[in-house]
Amino acid sequence: MNTLRNKVQLIGNLGNDPEITNLESGKTLAKFAIATNESYTNAKGEKITDTQWHNVVAWGKTAQIIEKYVTKGKEVAIEGKLTSRSYDDKDGIKRYITEIVCSELLLLGK
Repeated sequence: MNTLRNKVQLIGNLGNDPEITNLESGKTLAKFAIATNESYTNAKGEKITDTQWHNVVAWGKTAQIIEKYVTKGKEVAIEGKLTSRSYDDKDGIKRYITEIVCSELLLLGK
């Protein structure tokens, strides 16, 4: 049960091509955002689609696979864990970001 404490699974489409960074240490980092859609009917009978954007990062072999095969618009299934961090922007203002650290990726669609 411990493996279920921080586990995220999403299916969505990439909003842009992944941003790939090759670090001096030899590691590869991939950053991208995926959109998930949820549809429902409101009280007036109108179909509403709610889109949520999720920031995703992947390291190592997973990032290398993303670099080769994943592009804007592709549908993917990801599994990973939720992480939060903070940083100071160029104006010295503390910013907070929540990301999914991807451990597994599955290419869907065509």
